[in-house]
Amino acid sequence: MSAAGIPVLCLGVWLLLLLEPVGSQGAGELRGHRPSRWQGLRTSREKRGSDCAPWILARGPEIQGAKAEPLPSDLLGFTCFSYLPIAITCSTRGLDIRKEKVDVLCPGGCPLEEFSVFGNIVYASVSSICGAAVHRGVISNSGGPVRVYSLPGRENYSSVDANGIQSQTLSRWSASFTVTKGKSGTQEATGLAVSTARPPTGKRLKKTPEKKTGNKDCKADIAFLIDGSFNIGQRRFNLQKNFVGKVALMLGIGTEGPHVGLVQASEHPKIEFYLKNFTSAKDVLFAIKEVGFRGGNSNTGKALKHTAQKFFTSDAGVRKGIPKVVVVFIDGWPSDDIEEAGIVAREFGVNVFIVSVAKPIPEELGMVQDVAFVDKAVCRNNGFFSYHMPNWFGTTKYVKPLVQKLCSHEQMMCSKTCYNSVNIAFLIDGSSSVGDSNFRLMLEFVSNIAQTFEISDIGAKIAAVQFTYDQRIEFGFTDYNTKENVLAVIRNIRYMSGGTATGEAISLTVRNVFGPMRDSPNKNFLVIVTDGQSYDDVRGPAAAAHDAGITIFSVGVAWAPLDDLKDMASKPKESHAFFTREFTGLEPIVSDVIRGICRDFLESQQ
Repeated sequence: MSAAGIPVLCLGVWLLLLLEPVGSQGAGELRGHRPSRWQGLRTSREKRGSDCAPWILARGPEIQGAKAEPLPSDLLGFTCFSYLPIAITCSTRGLDIRKEKVDVLCPGGCPLEEFSVFGNIVYASVSSICGAAVHRGVISNSGGPVRVYSLPGRENYSSVDANGIQSQTLSRWSASFTVTKGKSGTQEATGLAVSTARPPTGKRLKKTPEKKTGNKDCKADIAFLIDGSFNIGQRRFNLQKNFVGKVALMLGIGTEGPHVGLVQASEHPKIEFYLKNFTSAKDVLFAIKEVGFRGGNSNTGKALKHTAQKFFTSDAGVRKGIPKVVVVFIDGWPSDDIEEAGIVAREFGVNVFIVSVAKPIPEELGMVQDVAFVDKAVCRNNGFFSYHMPNWFGTTKYVKPLVQKLCSHEQMMCSKTCYNSVNIAFLIDGSSSVGDSNFRLMLEFVSNIAQTFEISDIGAKIAAVQFTYDQRIEFGFTDYNTKENVLAVIRNIRYMSGGTATGEAISLTVRNVFGPMRDSPNKNFLVIVTDGQSYDDVRGPAAAAHDAGITIFSVGVAWAPLDDLKDMASKPKESHAFFTREFTGLEPIVSDVIRGICRDFLESQQ
């Protein structure tokens, strides 16, 4: 059957049933001699040189495999052919249609957020046809006819936001297509009669499978950092891709399971595809197959640092609360320093695995910058994050053990960072000596610290208490789970005014704010901001807080006694107690407190 349209046979012969025939054969004779199987059938037209020969195809589910049969000659003068576009689904992709040119009909009401589109004007064939048509402005979201032209594959499909659809980048794909405005239907007459038959809905292409949820017990955002240097060469590069494909397949990729992307390390790192680009194993395997060998030096450190900083972003598809993992493949040894890159990755909460293949032999060790590069790059030097294969041949047996490591969430120690694994309570002086305008500067100081952290129901948590002689819990750790809400509540805290009882305020905060969080896995911090001397004892309550595992940073302004600040602060006192003469001097202290929190957190994880 022609892919350009589904012809409809219009049997003009039915007009003869109403008119007096001109020949010796009457309508009754025609009715009597025409087999019933010719009635209401669909035809296709096949070009043979300059002639158009009509053919009958049986109606029904057998249409694809039907055998062509010539139409009786006495019906040839009474047929016309109406060509209609093929009806497709919202998710039908360019690669699902294997014709150079085809007219299709997109349905209306497709959810824009579900369209997967790669490129602009020229789209990778893995893109949704209807999504590409909406993106280019050929149709609106109400659907309509689209003409699709197949094109060769290319590199560097661009990302453009157009008509409500944000297309994605793709480094390379084997086939492309473009779209233009289609025709709703054409009609070519080969006789005198015009059809009044109801047109068929058209042959529907095989529906694209629903996206699978994947392995829910292995939630992880994984970047495969493959070796594309001259060290590995073209042949072993292909073997490496095969191994990565096997690992990706066994992981159980899906919308609610692991998501993967791929980065190639060579002279300059290149992100081949991101986490958000593909959420099915089939598409990931296609994408891996399309990756080309780049060559150059094996600047693995440069590529690892680039991956930690640029790959794991919300725009690229990283998910909140899901472990971030980089699996680094090194054939031989890296050409650059990998230790610094490992430190950067840990700071960004990325779990680095090193899969080393063909370790350097003794004669080659002189060319290696640091023979302990594996131990210095991995998340933790405990044996769990390093993996060795002797060569790239017979690697199937290594797939399952590596997958088991990547799915062991409880071992992902580097997922916890100072930005997502802390509880920070702010104890804010609301006494009369502060004044309303300076109180606003104190709230700004608190906001600037809070906004640095990844606040969520499974991440960092923030609480605030205001004190004078009395204490008021402004909000607790579980009251607000988004950064936006927390910052909004801080801005709206009302100034109390009154005396200063810092010691009692510390005791209340430990008991009523930190108390309910005693089973939290996060590390606890208390930041005290005050402008004067307390009327009660601060040493005892502060010591009780330290004993409860709470690290205290004390920040004094104006008349706050330095002795009180040191009595409240955790050890070493010099790095946990701060003082400024003016309230405007609080701003430079923000970075000091943040660095101190991260330093203490990292030390607690050792």
